Amino acid sequence: MAFTFLRYVPQEGTATYTPQPFMLPWGAKVDDAFIDKLFEICERMGWGPDLADDLMGCMAFESGRTFDPTTLNLAGSGAIGLIQFMPATAHDLGTTSGRLIHMTAVEQLEYVYAYFTKYRWHERVRCLEDMYMAILMPKYISSPLGTVLFNDGTRAYTQNRGLDADQDGRITKAEAAAKVRAVYLEGFKAGNAREVFYDA
Repeated sequence: MAFTFLRYVPQEGTATYTPQPFMLPWGAKVDDAFIDKLFEICERMGWGPDLADDLMGCMAFESGRTFDPTTLNLAGSGAIGLIQFMPATAHDLGTTSGRLIHMTAVEQLEYVYAYFTKYRWHERVRCLEDMYMAILMPKYISSPLGTVLFNDGTRAYTQNRGLDADQDGRITKAEAAAKVRAVYLEGFKAGNAREVFYDA
């Protein structure tokens, strides 16, 4: 099914379709140009409203709710931006961390699109948990929620320690996704969300 996203409802009589409203989490925290670009890349990936929502939730989490393209990973991984691009990933996408940090959020969204499509992960993403795995550890996109991602004693665990909800030295897919889902849901609170529309 194809979706066309609309930021505004067409005036009565000017269109033959009925746009469907939905609340975009964190939509009130970004400008119109950002939303237009978000809708564009989601359409290009064949994603509907649910996955547009999920992408906003993941970017809110990765950027500390700022949607700031200069956001740096505080654990020292070298990751940067809307989905915390690693330096090697930036290189793989034909750019660098140095270039990404000087982009606007709208410009960086094109690299979010490139990231998901280069490896064809957009075709496997069906829910928030899988989308976050595409960003964090793509090999676990389709894995069960109980799958252990990181164990204590590794650098990866140290860099993601905040995701270990029960502090048992293991970070599961469910634990990692729970933090993201909480931020996603926060995006629907008054002052965070914005009503937008799509043609289904």
